[in-house]
Amino acid sequence: MESANIVIIGGGIIGMSVAAKLSENNDGVYVFERNSRLGQEATSHNSGVIHSGIHYPNGSLKAELCVKGNSMLYDICGKYGIPHKRLGKLTVAIEEEEIGELEKLEKQGTENGVEGLRLMDGEEVKKMEPEVKAVRALLSPTTGIIEPDELLNHFYARTRNNNGTIALGTMVSGIRKTDSGYEVRGSSAGEKFVIHARTVINCGGLNSDRIAEMAGIDIDEQKYRIHFCKGDYFRVSGKAPVKRLVYPVPKGVGLGIHLTPDLAGSVKLGPNAYYVDDIDYRVESSEIEFRKDVMRYLPRIKEMEIHEDSSGVRAKLQGPNDPFRDFVIRDEAELGLPGFVNLIGIDSPGLTASPAIAEFVSEIYENEIKS
Repeated sequence: MESANIVIIGGGIIGMSVAAKLSENNDGVYVFERNSRLGQEATSHNSGVIHSGIHYPNGSLKAELCVKGNSMLYDICGKYGIPHKRLGKLTVAIEEEEIGELEKLEKQGTENGVEGLRLMDGEEVKKMEPEVKAVRALLSPTTGIIEPDELLNHFYARTRNNNGTIALGTMVSGIRKTDSGYEVRGSSAGEKFVIHARTVINCGGLNSDRIAEMAGIDIDEQKYRIHFCKGDYFRVSGKAPVKRLVYPVPKGVGLGIHLTPDLAGSVKLGPNAYYVDDIDYRVESSEIEFRKDVMRYLPRIKEMEIHEDSSGVRAKLQGPNDPFRDFVIRDEAELGLPGFVNLIGIDSPGLTASPAIAEFVSEIYENEIKS
């Protein structure tokens, strides 16, 4: 039987960031990706926002790793020439009743360690973004945009330079605990395989609950079941109406339909958020719905041409009407599976947090697993 030191299941932005980090000081790192290319699911259907960290509860992993990852991403982009822009973001209160929520965001973000936050009045907003209508706004200057595929390529190159192995077209179908690690079964390029791994790291994204189940975890008892939450995007034709990201005060499961400039200079609307049973990347929302939402803070959108762009599916741990759920990142020794590390529910801000998540997983490996 073939053997490996560390098997990482999933070759999206999270799996590859973890692989790049762990392969720095460890031999025998393998990445198993079921698709024929890396990053074909959540990573390639991502809005590419570098989040600041204002939206996540104090003390949560999402808050900690987002703020840390934000700084790390800008350092990585600057050092390696990865396309990005630090544009800044305005979160806007459209009505007086929303100002209280805006102030809570400012307080939460400050306590999370987000730098440079500033509350602005309507006149300041108008000077900064003439098309935007708001009574107040929260400026978060560390928000930006990045090309996810270029970041993925960076992590891939680092992994290869560190002699890590990436196996594409490799589907895992079974995981069994052994005395010295885990027996991982599956098929690669149409051929069945069995490999022994001392450590298994589950970075399966939308399928991370199913992978945990393969290892013998009751995903309902542990509250690991993933809920698919879809978001659609439309794109504005012609001249961009804003220079920065513009978000409404968040309500419900998502962050609201917002405006995101991209690196090419155009602007996307979205995503919205609705739960689905199956993964389907067709845009299902209506143009009317998007215009109606955005018109509240960008009135001129009613005169602008917009068209369907893309969609994505988030791997959420919270279902409809559920309270906040944090990232799950842990070695499952307490469940009798030492050396099996789960990363489950890594939805937004997973892209921003990816280098910080990789460091977090590396610390788990070095302190709890490696001997």
